Amino acid sequence: MKNKLKEAREIINRVDKQMAELFVERMGAAKMVAEYKQEHGLEIYDAQREEELIRANASLVEDEKIRAYYVNFLKNNMAVSRSYQSELMQGMRVAYSGTEGAFAHIATTKLFPSARKVAFPNFESAYKAVEDGDCDVAVLPVENSYNGEVGQVTDLLFSGSLYVNGVMDLAVSHNLLGTKDANIDQVKQVVSHAQALGQCSAYIQEKGFEGIEYVNTALAAKFVAEKGDKTIAAIASAEAADIFGLKVLDHNINASRSNTTKFVIVSRSERKHSLKEMGVHTILLFTVRNQAGALAKAIEIIGKHGFNMRTLRSRPMKELLWQYYFYIEAEGNINTEEGAVMMKELSQYCDRLKSVGTYIKKS
Repeated sequence: MKNKLKEAREIINRVDKQMAELFVERMGAAKMVAEYKQEHGLEIYDAQREEELIRANASLVEDEKIRAYYVNFLKNNMAVSRSYQSELMQGMRVAYSGTEGAFAHIATTKLFPSARKVAFPNFESAYKAVEDGDCDVAVLPVENSYNGEVGQVTDLLFSGSLYVNGVMDLAVSHNLLGTKDANIDQVKQVVSHAQALGQCSAYIQEKGFEGIEYVNTALAAKFVAEKGDKTIAAIASAEAADIFGLKVLDHNINASRSNTTKFVIVSRSERKHSLKEMGVHTILLFTVRNQAGALAKAIEIIGKHGFNMRTLRSRPMKELLWQYYFYIEAEGNINTEEGAVMMKELSQYCDRLKSVGTYIKKS
């Protein structure tokens, strides 16, 4: 009779050999995933996808005690895959508007921690860098919960060729930053991006400051640091204070404590979601024909095909006086038969119609 220990070790050796071969195959697939994510500007960590996989695969193990260990095994496997993907995506170039310490830089770092972040002076140049192939994706703000849409970015989505493949909500906390030797009573002027000034307008008015627009929050902080004037402060992130050697004179000065900015991830390739994926949202941009009830009819068609409209905004068209286009975000997957029928019906009432892309709403 064979020794039990020897028999067990032989089984383990055989299984480990098979697992090594399967591991190499799995990592090959992880590489393919990394390439797809880089092309479409997707995050490395997809919590929803990993949760679905663990739940599905765990059910393959009947023994409850062993199943708990198998779940840990799966989690470790996924962590290794993420680490490998992160290394592969280090060459990824992500465009954003601003500089280090800007909220766009903070969002970009959260989304693509291992990628190369490339700063541009404005939204248009960051967008164009992706269109021209100089960068793989761009992370751009599209809306703030307190101060509304970022019109320049919406216009780029309307006129440009890139697709939205992801969305991130970033909680924004504005701070008053001054020179190291300043105190709040000495401040007379505050410089920041127009959005930040708007989000902090009540505070600025209360303190009697003069608000001065600047290209973005982080560069405003840099300006204050270079100026060295105790009467001038910036509204920016706490990270910007550390980077430019400033002092936080006052924390959380934005009017809304639930101040959140929605950032979109745009790339040259469109991501098409499968029918099984849940929480898919679609972004549509269109103009309506100059006929009575055209907009109402378009909205009716969207609802009729099961797309639950969550956002509707109008924007003036730069090239046509008093003409507008419309921005819609709706729950539903445009890359379905129902979506195709809807787009065909909408074309009867819309002069220009485009799906800018789809994303999965994170819970």
